[in-house]
Amino acid sequence: MYNDEIIVSVCCITYNHEKYIAAAIESFLMQETEFRYEILIGDDCSTDNTRKIIEMYCERYPGRIRLISPSRNLGGIRNQIALVNRANGKYIAMCDGDDFWTDPFKLQKQVDFLEANPDYVICCHYTKVIDDNYNTKYVHPSPVPLEFTYEDLLFGKREETRICSLMVNNTAEVRSIGKEHWYFDTYGADVIFKLHATLSTRKKIYVLPEVMGCYRIHAGGIWSMALPRIRKRRMINDFNLVIKKFSYSSFQKRELLKIYMKQYFLFDLRSFKIENAFKTIATLL
Repeated sequence: MYNDEIIVSVCCITYNHEKYIAAAIESFLMQETEFRYEILIGDDCSTDNTRKIIEMYCERYPGRIRLISPSRNLGGIRNQIALVNRANGKYIAMCDGDDFWTDPFKLQKQVDFLEANPDYVICCHYTKVIDDNYNTKYVHPSPVPLEFTYEDLLFGKREETRICSLMVNNTAEVRSIGKEHWYFDTYGADVIFKLHATLSTRKKIYVLPEVMGCYRIHAGGIWSMALPRIRKRRMINDFNLVIKKFSYSSFQKRELLKIYMKQYFLFDLRSFKIENAFKTIATLL
């Protein structure tokens, strides 16, 4: 069915993940597919042994892994974009260096779905949330198929679409998010990425009803371990970027105003961000 071309580029960003990166790489290498796939790992100038571990795998599996090492620390978003711009596959599968996959047929299942369903730009799957000691913190007891449109994402609906489960069409439209300077000011970059992908292609996200990966909560996690107050402030930052940079109808504008009033308005007031609050409201009136 497939010729010798690369169908999937696995893109893994990592920084100081010496405790976890081996599990991620092993889960990439165990994939059983009918097609060729490449593994790109962007080590963002780790100060621990992460790079040495990756280099060991590069030597053990020559030609299977490409280590991308920037000359300076780029930050997660720029590191991700640097990998995406080097990806040769028709599809890109993402997984951070502290997460990993559990199903050896995950890539094959996602490619099969996207090949058969051209109305979808992204295919995800359910993930188990674990802590630093592999204890399960969350897993859905009975996964069912899910799908999300651009409007769903705009209104915050995106269950089970974590970055470690995401496979996306590698097209110029999708990659163009990397040319937007404001994208690098976001905190939930994966959320913005999915919004952009669905809007620019007018296609949807599908979630396969299977648990095929693990998302890890640990002390080094930038988002999951942030204090609730800091996380809320970051969410408001991203909300304001979304309402400025993305398009929406009059109906969607009213719904976004309801979301702001319900979820963020009081927090802005209590944080003495009154001017910001009224700017947000003015944008949505």
